Amino acid sequence: MSDEYFFGITLTGEKPTHTWDPYSNIDDADMVVPNKLLIKTVLLDVAAKEDEYHVVEVTAPTCVDEVKIPIAVLKVGEVRSVSMELEFPDAPVSFKLIQGSSPVYILGHHLIGESSEEEEMWEGEYSTGDEEGEHGEDDEEATARKKKKIANNLNLKAGGTKGPLKTKKK
Repeated sequence: MSDEYFFGITLTGEKPTHTWDPYSNIDDADMVVPNKLLIKTVLLDVAAKEDEYHVVEVTAPTCVDEVKIPIAVLKVGEVRSVSMELEFPDAPVSFKLIQGSSPVYILGHHLIGESSEEEEMWEGEYSTGDEEGEHGEDDEEATARKKKKIANNLNLKAGGTKGPLKTKKK
């Protein structure tokens, strides 16, 4: 992914739903770039009523159809926030306050990638290991280059100058 943006929404009793769909305004399927939504935190507003539960439900696509499941149950005096690592690689994703009326805040990151990066990612996952390295080099040359880079980085961290790591010969 190449660009990362803050994502934040508010669900209330008056406006209990929000749908994340970055593709909703795109007419040309060739212009679509990969988008991913990461949810990190669900927070309950400070003015929430003490005797009220707040339940946030998500509806998201799966490989077969879609799933609808609660992701947070919040209540004053018990749990005011939930930290999580939810990742939604496909849109649309709908959030709904199915119980409660006070504001609930959902925070995270919206990642926007480039289509060529996604293709490279898939190719890398299914690589058989028989292919040559990234620049047409075999595995031994690639390993030697990596070792040289690591040695240069260690030399720089130790206060040395840029260039190969200098060692004493015996």
